[in-house]
Amino acid sequence: MSTDKKPAIAVTPTKRQLVFFSWTKDVLIYIIVLNLFVEYNAKIIIDSFTISIFTAVLLKILLEIILKLEHQVAAFFKGRKVLQIFFAWIILFGSKFVILEIVDIVFGEHVELGKFVDVIVLVIALMVAREIFQQIYLALGERQNDEYKE
Repeated sequence: MSTDKKPAIAVTPTKRQLVFFSWTKDVLIYIIVLNLFVEYNAKIIIDSFTISIFTAVLLKILLEIILKLEHQVAAFFKGRKVLQIFFAWIILFGSKFVILEIVDIVFGEHVELGKFVDVIVLVIALMVAREIFQQIYLALGERQNDEYKE
């Protein structure tokens, strides 16, 4: 038996597969972060694990919409940096109120994401956790490619 590592056959995923993987990864990360906040922040309350899954999906949808809106506004004001920054700040600041309200409408008393500051910290934690995961994933791919070059 040979100890040489041979690369697996490279299969290029489809766009739908990439979207599915991205959403699954993000929702799982959001579930973990949400439940850690529930455990360690008394102001954030989610009645059950099942509701935390639905909350994670809702937050993923809302954050995707907010980021898409922010990118569209930035493109609209392309070349006018002050307006880009101003409207990005308005969207990102105001979106936290929207998130609180939509979560309240959808889940009512079953989910409490705390006050405005708690939501900001939660959203930042969600985005940072997602970015850390993405960087680890990319680094592992680079390391794998380097092994095959040798």
